[in-house]
Order: sequence, then C-alpha cells, then structure tokens
Amino acid sequence: MTNRQKDPLFILVKSLSKSEKRQFRLYANRLDVNAEAKFMALFNHLDKANDYDEEAILNTGIVKKQQVSNLKAHLYRQILISLRLSPSHQNIRIHLREQLDFATILYQKGLYKQSLKLLEKAKQQAIENEEKTIAFEIVEFEKIIESQYITRSISGRADELSIQAKDLSRLNIVASKLSNLSLQLYGTMLKSGYVKNDAEMQHVTGYFNARMPKVDLQQLGFREKLWLYKANLWHSFLTQNFLNSYKNATRWVELFYSEPKMIMQNPVWFLKGNHYLLESLFLMRYYAKFKTALDNLEKTVSEKSFPKNENTQSLAFLYVYINKINLHFLDGSFAEGVYLVPEINKKIAKHEDRLDHHHVMLFYYKIACLYFGMGDNLNCIVYLQKIIHNKNLSMREDLMCFARVLNLVAHYEAGLDEDFERNLKSTYKFLIKMNDLHEVQREMIRFLRNLDLGNVYPHQLKAEFKKLHGRLKLYEEHPYEKRAFLYLDIISWLESKIENRPVGDIVTEKAKLLGRWKKVAN
Repeated sequence: MTNRQKDPLFILVKSLSKSEKRQFRLYANRLDVNAEAKFMALFNHLDKANDYDEEAILNTGIVKKQQVSNLKAHLYRQILISLRLSPSHQNIRIHLREQLDFATILYQKGLYKQSLKLLEKAKQQAIENEEKTIAFEIVEFEKIIESQYITRSISGRADELSIQAKDLSRLNIVASKLSNLSLQLYGTMLKSGYVKNDAEMQHVTGYFNARMPKVDLQQLGFREKLWLYKANLWHSFLTQNFLNSYKNATRWVELFYSEPKMIMQNPVWFLKGNHYLLESLFLMRYYAKFKTALDNLEKTVSEKSFPKNENTQSLAFLYVYINKINLHFLDGSFAEGVYLVPEINKKIAKHEDRLDHHHVMLFYYKIACLYFGMGDNLNCIVYLQKIIHNKNLSMREDLMCFARVLNLVAHYEAGLDEDFERNLKSTYKFLIKMNDLHEVQREMIRFLRNLDLGNVYPHQLKAEFKKLHGRLKLYEEHPYEKRAFLYLDIISWLESKIENRPVGDIVTEKAKLLGRWKKVAN
C-alpha cells in the first residue's frame, strides 16, 4: 500500500485552494461526458478523505485494482492542466512557453509569417525578462523556419539570427557554469557545513577557483550576475568569510531592488537572497543592520504586489521565522522569543509538504537554543531529541553533531544524571563516526565527563568553569574551531555560570559592546 501521507496525487489534491478546486470541477465538467467520469469520482473521494487509503478507494467501486495507477496518472495530469490555465499560476515562463507552442502550431499549418511574427514578439519578451534559455530556443526555431522556407524576410536575417544565437549561447554557457558551481558549493554546505581544516579549505577553494569562469561584469545580464553572486556567497560561507558573504548577499538583494520587476518574476531567489543577507549579518553579530533587513523583508512580502502561492508562502515563513528567532539570539531576549514556538510548530504542520527535512531540523535546533538560553533545559532536550533521533544523517552533519553536544550540556544543567553517562558515550561515538571531533568539543566532553565522575567538588565548580572558559577563549578566533561557537554560544554560557547571571544578560551586554547595537544608516 502507498504511504498514506506521501502519495503525490493525494498531496496535490490537498494542496488545492477552494478556488482551485472549483476551477478544476468547471474545467473537468466542461464536457458533459466528464460529469460521471471515474477520474472525477476519484478526485471527489480524495478531496473528502483525511489520508490516502488505496483499500478505501477500491471499496468504493470507483476503479479496479489493476486500473488504479492509470486513473491516478490521468487525474494528476488533468489537475495540472487546470492549474496551468489558472490566472494565479500564470508567469512569464508559462506565457513564453505558450507562445512557443502557438508558433509551433502555426508553423505546422504552414503559416510561416504568422509563426515568425509570434516568435519575434516572444523573443523580445524573453530577453527583457532575462529568460535567455527560452530566447535561445526561440532563435533556433526562427533559424529553422528561415532556412527551410522562402519567407521574403531572409535578407539580413541570417546574420542577425546568427549573432543573436551566438550572444545568447555565450551567456547561457556562463550562467550554466556559474549555476553548476553554485549548486555544488551549496550541496557541500548542506552535507558537511563549514570547512573544518586546511585540507578542506584547500579543496573547496581549489574547486571554486578551477570552476569559476572569467567574466566581465559589465557584459553580464541580471541572471548571470545573480548566479555569480550566489557562487561567491557559498564559497564565502563555506570558508567562514562572513564579511564577503555579507557583501555578495547585499549585491544579490540590491540586484533585485534595482530591477523591481524581477522580484515579481523570481520571488524565490529574492527571498533566498534576503535570507542569506540576514544570515551573514547574524554571523557578524550586526544587530542594527539585521533588524533593518528583517523589517524590509517582512514589508516586501506583505505587499499586495508580491507573488503569493504555496511555494513563496512556505519560503517566506521559513526565512522570516528563522530570522525572527535569530533576532532574539542577537540581543539575548530568549524568553521574549518563546511566543514564536507555537506559531512555528503550527506553520511547520501547515507547510510540511513543502519544507525540506533539513530546514525543519534547523527550526528544531533554533527552538532548542531558545529554550536553553532562557534556562528551560527540559524543553531544550525535547527539541534536540527530534534531531538526534532523525535517521537522515546525510543532511547537515555539523548541525546533528552540535545538537548532541548541546544535549549533553542541557542534561547536565537539568540534573538528569541517570542519562548523562549514556548520552556522553553516545555523543563521543557519534562525533568520531562523523569525523567531527574538534578541540572545542573535546574540551566540552572532557569537562562534562570530569563533572559526571565526581572529580570536582561544589566549591571548586566556579574555578573549573573559569579554567574551561580560558581554554575555549583560545579557539574563539581560530579559523576552524570558531565554527563551534556559531552553533552554540558556550562562552556566554560559561560566563553566566562564573558570574551567576542569566545567559541572556551576558549576550545583551556583548551585543552592545560590539558597537552594532544602535540603528545605523544603510
């Protein structure tokens, strides 16, 4: 039996809005013969069902078992056709593809002039909207018509089309190389996180330099610049050069604001660019600019002109709420941020079919850190367990490693001694397996193990905290070890234990001392 909640057709049906369901029924029933069609009966059944149950479908008598697969495929296709016709799903790419289809029909009917006229108009729209792949396809189609038929427009057209094809091909090749590089670096970031040693640094930088094409920025269009900034941004993130990350993310976002129509055409990349800008500012601990950027993002996505569909709404939730939590991390207002937790859980459930596994785990880690910062260690552990028990170990290994380290600290703080030794051994084995055991983690495990063995008396505890603090401070600016502090601000936790003050107060003071607290001009 198909997984009850992961059947693609069932998920598609449940994703439809009321207006989309109404439109589908109107589309399907445009022919009287469809009113009693089996695919409509299946649609109505799935629409009412709470989960996908193939046995329940067979029991309705709608279809025989051997026909289920074909009927589902037919219904799936009909729904997609209906959605394609919906004005809410129209965009420049669909429009251009439609014009190309129309031109093909005219060409096949022998109406060559009409086909060329349609292609010329579509080509200009494609170029204006940075859809150069489709523009190149259109030019190639124009060349076919011009080379096969006497259209009386061949004079000068050969050179014109050849030059256009050459220019578009060159830009498409540049965009392809940059997008390939960006995707590979992004995949490395998701898999392994930041570089951990000189060997990884050399590998990533060597890979980046070898595959970065030579480009003249003045000759690049919007699309090529966007991929260029993306590739540079991911290299900067991987190598923990957060100033360069900030610079490239800023260029990315300003590229969109310089051409507002591109926000409407490419809302996903606009959202992602803003998220990476916010992440860079967060890692640089720049509170004032972070808050301004977050406010700008929220303002833009709330505007009526901003494209709203399931995808953009899911991504807007993801990026806005992760950064709302980060804002509380920057100023140490952990308790004030707890109101976000029920909102986030509710929205995760709402958008679960469109959120990838990694980002859900990232939310759980952020929530766990929020609870840890306010001293609610039991709730911290609850969310860390969601990550630790996650079987998808191939995604973001560094996040899982630090979740386990924080889990140890939270167990110590909560006084859960009965589980401590088991968790300690489990964490150590996991870090060895992941090849992610570094000096900060070694120091933490050594310290916690010493406490668990009873080698430190209560009156010696503060002195031991000071010793650990002194050892860890040595790694705070280390090119590779400092990444530990990006996931877990263990230094501030130690200072709170030494000074017997809430960790939130420590974080707030540090934020103010950075000189990035007061609102600054952009």
